[in-house]
Amino acid sequence: MSQLALPLRLADHAVFGSFLATGNETLVATLTELAEGRAGAGCWLWGAAATGKTHLLQAVCDRAGDRAVYLPLAQFTAADPGLLEGMASRELICLDDIHAVAGSAAWERALFGLVNQILDASRALIVAAAMPPRRCPIELPDLASRLARLPVFQANPLADGDRAAALQLRARHRGLELPDDTARYLLTRSRRDMTSLYALLDRLDRESLRTQRRLTVPFVRDVLADRG
Repeated sequence: MSQLALPLRLADHAVFGSFLATGNETLVATLTELAEGRAGAGCWLWGAAATGKTHLLQAVCDRAGDRAVYLPLAQFTAADPGLLEGMASRELICLDDIHAVAGSAAWERALFGLVNQILDASRALIVAAAMPPRRCPIELPDLASRLARLPVFQANPLADGDRAAALQLRARHRGLELPDDTARYLLTRSRRDMTSLYALLDRLDRESLRTQRRLTVPFVRDVLADRG
């Protein structure tokens, strides 16, 4: 994984290969092209929680390497917006949760300056938010206008029938075998949003390594019982 300019690291699992693109094929193809420098000026990505927005932005940065930078704005709402300085030197800038700083005059002015630098230098900008640009509560009209020009894509949630496949894909990426019956068992014994399911898979991975047991239904049952 590429070390970022800020003291952040990309999640090890956040790569295109571990993201099930079903229902989001056009979005994933566009982001892949952006990461490889084969697309335009960027895009605005929006969707509900646990639809994979952060995963995809980090996957872009993983593919682009040192040409890209990732900033999760929700983690820096209390920080000095001056941390944006110098970001436009990267070819691809990924801003996550931009709605988290909407309404802050200081952040909006700094973002407007950054966006202008990106456009003037023919760089690419990918923005993620919980809503489309015209519903984002950005108060600075010039910033809202600039961002509204980006192509807009929605990250669609996985259908119930695809959640097991997504879990199995993530498991294979981690070097695990997740049998069909175990995947179905997980879906009936856990919260069904992918963030919760992936967190449970992470725990099963650690317990499997510690106990040297495979991801069978009895093993998963024991782990869940231990969790209480």
